[in-house]
Amino acid sequence: MTKATSTAKEAYVREYLGTPTDLKADAVKEVAAGLADTLADVFALYVKTKNFHWHMSGRHFRDYHLLLDEQSAQLFAMTDPMAERARKIGGTTLHSIGEIARRSKVLDNDALYVTPEDMLAELRDDNLALTTRMRKVHAVCDDANDIATASLLENWIDETEQRTWFLFEATRPAFGKNG
Repeated sequence: MTKATSTAKEAYVREYLGTPTDLKADAVKEVAAGLADTLADVFALYVKTKNFHWHMSGRHFRDYHLLLDEQSAQLFAMTDPMAERARKIGGTTLHSIGEIARRSKVLDNDALYVTPEDMLAELRDDNLALTTRMRKVHAVCDDANDIATASLLENWIDETEQRTWFLFEATRPAFGKNG
């Protein structure tokens, strides 16, 4: 895309989708981009969590099945507020599944069978990586003086840390042992 095309698209977005804000235009662009990247990860992690929820098996089936259902619901509940936050400040958000695929860092798992332990460990690591991504966006919000987005991220970070904790505890090899 040429610089002229990019500038024309930005002007079009400002004219038709712009929302009044006291945040600087560059800050809006950076925060909205960070939110879109994070939202792509949240959608991808939601689908992966549902995949593992649907394909869970084994002696702890009920507990893990319910855990992953709770966690996927929590992830899905993040999506609308995250996208709408970008719009509130005059930015844009995701437009398609293709954009989610391009922006997300969450790896797919299309295996026909994954052990319950490997499912939980993979989701644990994905949630930990999501926390890292949200902390980076929080830093962008701090630089932009976007207190509201930072506040939302703080709650989502806390929720993600709880999911990570539960998955960590479920993957420990023995009581009181980390390893």
